[in-house]
Amino acid sequence: MGNAEAAAPAAQPELLKVEITGRVMTVGLNRPAKRNALNDGIILAIGDCFANLPDDIGAVVIHGIGEHFSSGLDLSELTDHDATGGLLHSQMWHRVFDRIQYSRVPVIAALKGAVIGGGLELACAAHIRVAEPSAYYALPEGQRGIFVGGGGSVRLPRLIGVARMTDMMLTGRVYSAAEGAAYGFSQYLTDAGGALAKAMELAIDWISSGLEGKKAVPPVASDRLVRD
Repeated sequence: MGNAEAAAPAAQPELLKVEITGRVMTVGLNRPAKRNALNDGIILAIGDCFANLPDDIGAVVIHGIGEHFSSGLDLSELTDHDATGGLLHSQMWHRVFDRIQYSRVPVIAALKGAVIGGGLELACAAHIRVAEPSAYYALPEGQRGIFVGGGGSVRLPRLIGVARMTDMMLTGRVYSAAEGAAYGFSQYLTDAGGALAKAMELAIDWISSGLEGKKAVPPVASDRLVRD
């Protein structure tokens, strides 16, 4: 026993699964056992990914590995912050989501399963959202006595209106994929299992359009956010 080698610690899985197909980069949230809940590590990894986008990439698709896009903030890793710490933590999420919204290339989110809380805020930072029938949208923060700290109080009302977001925060209302397509959460609704393929199709269409080098996002959508 004394001469036995110590067992090596289990390798930690990558928080993101990043792949390149042609000129499309896919960024997969890779915490399926936690419904792709967002912690500081995965947020910083997303920020690094967009800060170091290869020059030859023409579009990015964000999606979730497993059955869900993202269930939002990982409450199991939530730590108490004082007012200053909470502000700084929120600003870190803002910086990362700004990198997505103001990316030099179009960013498309492929949605399925849970798209809630911070996961919905992440989806809102993309330029186009494609959903499967399993997708559902919610903001449980209001029921937990916390706020949406990743820019969602600005981005989401621009998509669905202030009244609907207020309803979600106050009552915990959940919207289905079909309702989401009708109300502006997503722009496309596919068959089951089709969101990622449709997102890839849209990304390739953009690259093939010959419009690269021009501003990908209309000016009204690319105004700098009023910080929430």
